[in-house]
Amino acid sequence: MRLGIIGTGGIAHFHMEAYKKLGDRIECVACCDLDYDKADRFAKEFGFAKVYSDCREMMAKEKLDMVSVCTWNKSHAECTIVALEGGANVLCEKPMAMNAAEAMEMEAAAKKAGKLLMIGFCRRHGNDAKMALDFIEKGFLGDVYYARTKYIRRAGCPGGWFGDKSFSGGGPLIDLGVHVIDLCRYVLGNPKPVSAFGVSYDNIGYRPNLRVPGMAWTVTPSNYRPTYNVEDFVSALITFDNGATISVETSYNLFEEGDSGEMKIFGTKGGLDMNTFNIYTDVNDNVADVRVKSFGGCGDFFANEIKHFADCVEFGVPCIAPAKDGVAMMKILDAIYLSAKTGKSVDID
Repeated sequence: MRLGIIGTGGIAHFHMEAYKKLGDRIECVACCDLDYDKADRFAKEFGFAKVYSDCREMMAKEKLDMVSVCTWNKSHAECTIVALEGGANVLCEKPMAMNAAEAMEMEAAAKKAGKLLMIGFCRRHGNDAKMALDFIEKGFLGDVYYARTKYIRRAGCPGGWFGDKSFSGGGPLIDLGVHVIDLCRYVLGNPKPVSAFGVSYDNIGYRPNLRVPGMAWTVTPSNYRPTYNVEDFVSALITFDNGATISVETSYNLFEEGDSGEMKIFGTKGGLDMNTFNIYTDVNDNVADVRVKSFGGCGDFFANEIKHFADCVEFGVPCIAPAKDGVAMMKILDAIYLSAKTGKSVDID
């Protein structure tokens, strides 16, 4: 399969490390970036034959079977639609777009082109997601009705365009929250979202002189644009048509002990901690904690994701992260941001 990459920044390297594991199933044909020199270095590193600085030119000149869109969020819709109209199947990084309106345009373009548009919900491809679905589908948790999740960084905007809303669309909610909200919705069976209530704060902001040794995400002057206008923290409650609810907290800046993540699923027979894969339940009228010894963590979900994309394109395997789920996610994010702005719960169509 003939592969193209649009956007050759950090996330594109994760994609390519996974594509390399597919061996001779993939031919690295062309890569593209607004910064031609960066694209050229990327091409040399991963063996691409052609280099472009304009995705329209690349799609006009190259016949590609698969394209990964790894640009900043602002360009997801434009580049995805260009690739689809150029005849390629597309894996677009999360978030799908800047808003739901763009996402629906992308979905429509895929349907018109008759091509696959898969969204980069990488956490769906983790071992933890697969195991959680297995336990839920076999009834070990009973009827699942609530999930609690968080993705917290004490001081952790990745820098650059991530802090500029005109390029990112928002802060930790659209960058980090999308991962955990989607994973919760996925293991709950992808119910239809019906409403959201959220609060958002930007009380801390850019701290260029902050020193945080040993932490995964560190604010440094060198990796920031002058513009920093996204939220610090969001807390939200999302309801679904099957009666289930998800609560979420996510931050770039929050005075907590350290960076942390949590995902817990609750049903009528038990609760599941997806970090440890401990199950909290009752056994013979006794409160019991069950430790699943075979749990080995998330695994290489990027490799699983890219292999799944290739299998969908080459063998027609049904996609587990289709465009319609990306649209649903953007509707959720739009509703949370609007709720935070208005102070009212927002219905989701």
